[in-house]
Amino acid sequence: MKKGKGNLSKRFLLILVAAAVCAVGFGYHWKQNPALISVHSTVNGRELPIYNVQTDEPKISISFDAAWGNDDTSKILEVLKKHQVHATFFMTGGWVESYPDDVKAILADGHDLGNHSENHKNMSQLSEEEIQSELMTVHNKVKELTGYDMFLFRPPYGDYDNEVIQTVKGCNYYPIQWSIDSLDWKNYGVEDIINRVCNSDKLQGGAIILCHNGAKYTAEALDQLLTGLEEKGFQLVPISELIIREDYHVDVNGMQIPDGNGSDSNDDNTDSQKKQQKENNNDTDRQKKQQKENNNTEQQNDNDKKVETELEMKPTSLQYRA
Repeated sequence: MKKGKGNLSKRFLLILVAAAVCAVGFGYHWKQNPALISVHSTVNGRELPIYNVQTDEPKISISFDAAWGNDDTSKILEVLKKHQVHATFFMTGGWVESYPDDVKAILADGHDLGNHSENHKNMSQLSEEEIQSELMTVHNKVKELTGYDMFLFRPPYGDYDNEVIQTVKGCNYYPIQWSIDSLDWKNYGVEDIINRVCNSDKLQGGAIILCHNGAKYTAEALDQLLTGLEEKGFQLVPISELIIREDYHVDVNGMQIPDGNGSDSNDDNTDSQKKQQKENNNDTDRQKKQQKENNNTEQQNDNDKKVETELEMKPTSLQYRA
């Protein structure tokens, strides 16, 4: 019996020591990252990035992913300066290495420098260590080049899962998606970019617009695009000024909401919200579906051409029927 009591006492002592260590560690972590105490972005067990921001002000952000090409970056900067607009540029490590002077020029003009990973990989397919490396490698490159500490991250292809979001936040980054996709990378033309953004049903205060500095028609469309947004009464600000830095939560639609506003995201599971969540949280699937539709259209066109060819080969019978 004495031996049993002795073992029990030792176990109790070990539990007390472990609890004390955890308390000290938690206190230190809170001191280093106080916002983590009042921030949550878990919805129904899923970690979400920021798609847009709840605000009563007509403020929106335009962003440019820089992963390939650089022919139009200077022109884009000129148009932004003309409109006195500050934007956010999400850059890959390869782009930073290839165009260091442009990185400096972007920062010098007052724009955000954002992290777009080192190698533009599907982040959800990587381990936690690989995700950290993808973020911090390009982070350190930009820090060494400009002295700027980036804190905004956009996952390539909009691809993420719980581990990606948790790891990104663990690296002291805000994970950023978008609410309006210009689809400029599809090269549909200037008018399509303008119409797709300016007439979007998601164009409201707090919206985040996705563009690419290397897309074929983006620079050409930008002047008219900004004019159209300004005529609608919107003020364009960089994402760093649009988002809420602390005391917020992210709802089922990916909207960043100040604490105390709206219902808690974990308590609201209406059918409309579930539908919106599916649309917002699966950009990759949406793009694949659109690509499939485009392929089907191309296939139908090929079939139509085939029928036309066959008909042209039988002019006599057709004329007779007519």
